[in-house]
Amino acid sequence: MLHLAAISPLAFHAPMPAARSRATMSVELPALTPGGSEYAKTMPGLGPFGFMFDPLGCTEGKTVEELGLYREAELAHGRVAMMASLGFLTQEAFHPIFPWVDGPAARQLDQVLSTENGLFGGTILLSAIFFSEIFRARTGWVEPEVAMRTLREGYLPGDLGFDPLGLKPKDASGFRTMQDKELNNGRLAMIAVAGMCAQELVTGAPIIGN
Repeated sequence: MLHLAAISPLAFHAPMPAARSRATMSVELPALTPGGSEYAKTMPGLGPFGFMFDPLGCTEGKTVEELGLYREAELAHGRVAMMASLGFLTQEAFHPIFPWVDGPAARQLDQVLSTENGLFGGTILLSAIFFSEIFRARTGWVEPEVAMRTLREGYLPGDLGFDPLGLKPKDASGFRTMQDKELNNGRLAMIAVAGMCAQELVTGAPIIGN
């Protein structure tokens, strides 16, 4: 029995697990290209007067890749604002799907979503936005597991290949002119929609007829 007492108590312990190696996977990212305000001046959308308006210096010290992200965001929001400004004015006078809705356009969605049909329509709208944003991300953006907030190499911001009416000019000069028009009208629309929303929320009255 004495030889059992001589056995170390550690002999009855479960074996210790082997230490896990913490290998990290490194992803090689493309080198960033210096840009800044001088490069921004060569991009489309200088404005109707031909100079760049950047009083806050948002383009200073930014790389070409960062300026591409800015342009992608500007185009996306500008396009939404152009559709919103047209819809804002149209739906106050013409909304046959929900004819009982009235009042300022900024508050009409509240009335629509208070009904079962309105909730169903809102679900369809959200689904359309959801899938269109997935398409935009897969078209122009690098997968997040590869690189965060990075556009694909060779991708032109805003160029999603959606041109069902064939309005995209074939020549470089005409395409540049079309880009300038889209950016300037989108900027104006963003300001206009913000102003219309603010006016209706403050006055509580629709824009048309006031």
